[in-house]
Amino acid sequence: MIQIQHYESPCGELILGSFEGKLCLCDWMFEKRRASIDKRIQKALGADYEEGVSDVIRETIIQLDEYFARQRKTFDIPLVFTGTEFQNSVWQELLDIPYGKTVSYGELAKKLGNPKAVRAVAAANGANPISIFVPCHRVIGGNHKLVGYGGGLEAKKGLLDLEMGVQSLLNGMR
Repeated sequence: MIQIQHYESPCGELILGSFEGKLCLCDWMFEKRRASIDKRIQKALGADYEEGVSDVIRETIIQLDEYFARQRKTFDIPLVFTGTEFQNSVWQELLDIPYGKTVSYGELAKKLGNPKAVRAVAAANGANPISIFVPCHRVIGGNHKLVGYGGGLEAKKGLLDLEMGVQSLLNGMR
């Protein structure tokens, strides 16, 4: 079973999921691709969702609370990726983007050794089911504009503002 629980963040409701001692899901509850993401995770892990709590979910909530209180900049929750080999490579690269920094989809494609794969990188970034912990919100358009985010651009802006010390998130962004 994949244990799932809901978490109300300052940016919106998240659904958290753990499987065999690892976080497999930290995604926006009202993500437009919610059903397809859930289906992919359940198929990849050969398990169904069940409401409940696990040690990983408890620790995830503690670390999220610390992150939103600006007391945590890195996470140490064990993760399990449920994507294709290419998606997993993109998600692994996302882990290297420092707190408070952004990169463009083009820069990310270059880091992966395939500068022409900007659209594929963007698609993989959008399919990331472990938001915040795998910081897809730190990827922006080549023109430095905020583009595409499963939780919506307001949530993306809120997360980036939080990391850059801007007050919007703390001023009741909801």
